Amino acid sequence: MPALQRNHIVDLFCWVDELVPRPQKKAGRPPALSETEVLTILVWNTLALKQKTLKEVYDFVQIYHHDDFPRLPSYQSFVDECHRYLPRMFALLTQLLCDTEPIRIMDSTMLPVCKPHRVDSHKTALNIAQLGKNWQGWHYGFKLHTSISLDGKLCGLVLTPANVYDAQPMVCILNEHCRLAVGDTHYGAKVMGSIIRKLYGTVIIAPPFPKQNKKIAAPWQIAFLEARSKIECVFDYLKEHLHLVSSFPRSVGGYVLHYVRILLAYQIGILACQ
Repeated sequence: MPALQRNHIVDLFCWVDELVPRPQKKAGRPPALSETEVLTILVWNTLALKQKTLKEVYDFVQIYHHDDFPRLPSYQSFVDECHRYLPRMFALLTQLLCDTEPIRIMDSTMLPVCKPHRVDSHKTALNIAQLGKNWQGWHYGFKLHTSISLDGKLCGLVLTPANVYDAQPMVCILNEHCRLAVGDTHYGAKVMGSIIRKLYGTVIIAPPFPKQNKKIAAPWQIAFLEARSKIECVFDYLKEHLHLVSSFPRSVGGYVLHYVRILLAYQIGILACQ
């Protein structure tokens, strides 16, 4: 993604303001920050500064963008405003998903909320987060299932507990527009493959299971299988650069807000590059 300059925050504000519908007038005191201002702050600080927590976002805006947002409230009121506009952020993320892409790459990644040895003492996501295992070992938390286009745009998203099998959410991350979906061995399950073909008519390409000795593949199928590394690059950017994995939220709503603002900022950034 290209480097952002300070003046780009005005462009982002105007772009978000065109997407967000005009709020209806209500009785009582108006909020200190408008819906457009809150979304602009969250997306801007996620993309330009890659800040991990809302506290870091608030402190930076208070110091360096006081002229841009002169009515910035107290920190607690700012957090309340962010949670209030979470449904709008989710709706905007859904609107920006490129769900008409005919070719997609599927995969999932773990989003741990704490270290495995702290599972018994973790209370924030109790009874929601679960233990799950992948090639890296055991993780306690959630799992992000996603499908992307060949140029890295998000097409479908599902957030589940970490113990959900990868192939199960394919119904949610694919649709009737998808003609070809590429995934790893977990997505080659015969039962889910037949369900997806009946629902959407989608052809799924996956490498053979480790115990499967032979599987015939055409050169174009091999080429698509080799492109699976693109989704790993997307996960790396989300987790290592935008800090998608976090243990700072202190509520389930805080985790949802954190994940949605990161994914929304990524999608806006990747769309702005094209």
